[in-house]
Amino acid sequence: MAKKGKGKKQKFTVVATPQNQGIFAALTKALPKKGRDQLLLGLIIGATATYVLGNEEIRARLIKAGIALYTGLIGGVEELREQFADIQAELEAQAGQDAVAP
Repeated sequence: MAKKGKGKKQKFTVVATPQNQGIFAALTKALPKKGRDQLLLGLIIGATATYVLGNEEIRARLIKAGIALYTGLIGGVEELREQFADIQAELEAQAGQDAVAP
């Protein structure tokens, strides 16, 4: 009978390539790595959020700005749709003229 020997354990490592780093890869590089720095950043973000959400005047300004941004975005999308329809109609008219011309 053959002896059962302990084989070497294989270790696998995962290497992150630029293709699978995701959308937040640049953000993780920008954030601090040390625990103390992360704590301070978290305290600053939390204090800012508390101040903004607790102040009714700032909250109203943010809501108005958000509504204005949304309205502008929707208006831009509608304008793009109109331009697309105009270009499509021009192409169809041109194709119709090309088919009729001898």
